Amino acid sequence: MRVLVVEDERLLAENISKMLKSEGFEVEIAYSISDMYKKIEVFEPELIVLDLMLPDGNALNEIQELKTELPEVGIIIISAKNTDLDKIIGIELGADDYVGKPFNTRELVARVKAFFRRTKGLKEVIRYGKLEIYPEDYTVFYDGKKIELTSKEFEILRLLAQRPDRVFSREQILEELWKDDFEVYDRVIDVHINSLRKKLGKNWIVTVRGVGYKFSKKGDTTLESDESDRE
Repeated sequence: MRVLVVEDERLLAENISKMLKSEGFEVEIAYSISDMYKKIEVFEPELIVLDLMLPDGNALNEIQELKTELPEVGIIIISAKNTDLDKIIGIELGADDYVGKPFNTRELVARVKAFFRRTKGLKEVIRYGKLEIYPEDYTVFYDGKKIELTSKEFEILRLLAQRPDRVFSREQILEELWKDDFEVYDRVIDVHINSLRKKLGKNWIVTVRGVGYKFSKKGDTTLESDESDRE
């Protein structure tokens, strides 16, 4: 999924690019309208994140031409001009979304993901380093290799990974995943956690003594270190 970021504030452009790349997108940056058209020819983006006020003109004037020439390419406007009227004009000219400055970069990334979900069938993915968790498909990959989990193992992993560094007690996990099944005892959580650690590596799920479990973002090298330990 290719995204062209058109933004003359270099630090902002680089931050957006870095965040999008961390989510698996291919990204190029253009710093002006003329640069944008050059990058479009070579990079062939599927989505353009477009600042309006650029050194060589107002990019609002380019939107209709872009949508006429490249109707399949999405446009998300990012601009300090963020009154309701500005947003209405941008959308009516053909933009798919409008994000007013200043904004949280994570919000923009969420808008980009939403665009691809609507138009390209992008699946939601939770990604930490080489670990990829696909909530809709109940699938997990590490470094491109599928890891087989039971449904409950997956649900526990998904619950913890969606809120990293939050500590969940056994009771909270039971309430979230087993609902009204009163026949399940809290120690069954320990069994599933131990199984997850064997399959994923030890460092992804951390025990907080006397409280419960949490997901750690620092488990990325676990599988590799486990393999080296066995050699």
